[in-house]
Amino acid sequence: MKAIVYERYGPPDVLQLQEVRKPEPKNDEILIKVYAATAAAGDWRLRKADPFLARLFNGLRRPKRVRILGFELAGVVESTGGGVTRYKPGDAVFAACGMGFGAYAEYKCMPESSSVALKPANITFEEAAAVPVGACTALHFLRKGNIRRGSRVLVYGASGSVGTYAVQLAKHFGAEVTGVCSTSNLTLARSLGADRVIDYTKEKFEDNGPAYDIIFDTVGKSPFKVCVKRLTRNGFYLRAVHVSPLPIIRGIWTNLTSGKKVIGGSMMESAEDLTYLKELIEAGVLRTVIDHRYPLEQAAEAHRYAEQGHKKGNVVLTIRQG
Repeated sequence: MKAIVYERYGPPDVLQLQEVRKPEPKNDEILIKVYAATAAAGDWRLRKADPFLARLFNGLRRPKRVRILGFELAGVVESTGGGVTRYKPGDAVFAACGMGFGAYAEYKCMPESSSVALKPANITFEEAAAVPVGACTALHFLRKGNIRRGSRVLVYGASGSVGTYAVQLAKHFGAEVTGVCSTSNLTLARSLGADRVIDYTKEKFEDNGPAYDIIFDTVGKSPFKVCVKRLTRNGFYLRAVHVSPLPIIRGIWTNLTSGKKVIGGSMMESAEDLTYLKELIEAGVLRTVIDHRYPLEQAAEAHRYAEQGHKKGNVVLTIRQG
């Protein structure tokens, strides 16, 4: 089968199309014929070994544990192991691959008990592939922030992969939503349900407006001190960004010395959350935003575009038409 493989850390050009062995499902696994994947932040960060600690996971000098990237996918079950009961050949599914990655290939094996669910019937494979990571991340952190009807929520980075889902989910939960993004993305944020939008190139959200029950930083660019100050007395500052020491220390201090909570770190997608999101998508509550589409062989170009930090929603890799 064809797959995008990388043998060393570095720029997008380290991603190379190669022929590799097609996997065979174990007793508890399903073999997925992959139709689409994405160029997600987790992919290009591991490709670059950014942060450097990624090398402790994947090899100090060169990639060892993960050589085929791809954090999320959508496709069709081609075959199953003898012990599989939840899925059958022909089922359309979408999935988060977790730390095994591997979606940049024509086929991917996954345990049936992992983060896999039936694909929403009313969207394409490309749209479905862009759901697991961004939408599950948004759902996880909003729940951690105790979101409820009437909450005042600010989404910093409202036009990115996590941000576009965060705006829609917050509105679904009955919140009053403010989105922060650039001039070119204001219309998009409004179309997703934002009650108010702030153009960060012209206005600082700290200059005016209400206190927020939740400030959700989806891109790692919000000012820590200001965000904590702009929270309500028992508000939540959510940080869905890669971890660095100083914000962790400042977050712990905030949690210990006030009623405000700073929550960051990693999360794990689950089949239950994917099924819940599937129901919301089929009910018309959520939609996927796709900025660019690239064929698998142009994975390097997809990474080059995605890591510029200006994409709207998601960048998708089309592996086969469906």
